[in-house]
Amino acid sequence: MIRVTITGSGTPIMVSGRAGPGVLVAVDEDVKLQFDAGRATTLRLTEAGVALPELTALFITHHHSDHLVGLSDLAMSWWLEHPATAARPLPVVAPDGEAANIAEHLLDVWQTEMRMRADHTGRPGPATISVQRFAAPQTPQEIFTVRDVRVSAVQVRHEPVTPAVAYRVDAADGSVVISGDTAVCPGLEEIATGATVLVQEAFRPDAVPAGLLSDPEALAAYHSEVGAVGEMAVRAGVGALMLTHLIPPPVSEEEKAGFVDDVRAAGYQGPVVVADDLNFVEVATRRPEEAAT
Repeated sequence: MIRVTITGSGTPIMVSGRAGPGVLVAVDEDVKLQFDAGRATTLRLTEAGVALPELTALFITHHHSDHLVGLSDLAMSWWLEHPATAARPLPVVAPDGEAANIAEHLLDVWQTEMRMRADHTGRPGPATISVQRFAAPQTPQEIFTVRDVRVSAVQVRHEPVTPAVAYRVDAADGSVVISGDTAVCPGLEEIATGATVLVQEAFRPDAVPAGLLSDPEALAAYHSEVGAVGEMAVRAGVGALMLTHLIPPPVSEEEKAGFVDDVRAAGYQGPVVVADDLNFVEVATRRPEEAAT
């Protein structure tokens, strides 16, 4: 079984109840992959019932701060609160460039404090992050495997932030694609083709209140307009949509329904979740032995 949990549905805009961007993809009981670590990621993982030592790896989509500010908290909590992981670095996978550079140096400012804690408590220290870099590919390529779970990546369009990538998790029960921040583009459509679940950022330009954004046109150029998301989901044969990183953040059921209406108007008729924090979907297929009974 695959369980996809939104650990943060927010953006840089502060909205009550919406943590910074993040998605947890859990495959069966023993593979837990976290994508991005916005503000309050550690809290949301805890609320989702995930103990930090259970994390297999954390993947970074790009180096915008709202996707990364929770990483230092996650790494230090991994070290500080859990003896099982105190001596192990937090494994992080990131496209080669600024995202990987930031991850490697996020804990520099905390070295004195962590050494003091280590000396006081006798635990190994300080906390560390181990970064696995990969060159952001122009077409989807496998960049990580664990057991029978494969993770692929492709470069997407979030200029001037480069590289930015989308990820795809393939497992026995299905596939999950995490768009990260991007405009709808050929690379995103290619990696999303046939996905069981697409976790997709979504922007409704016509619903943005006056004064909410400093430059709506610039924002629209490197985010995914929700109608274009619906059209892409049809072409790519996506099984279900989870919309997150919502711009503008909906504060009522009526505003959530607006995202769904725009997707439907674009022709997509599959299941749609306009995500709040900790919303989840589960994907399961019958095993061969079950099908035979």
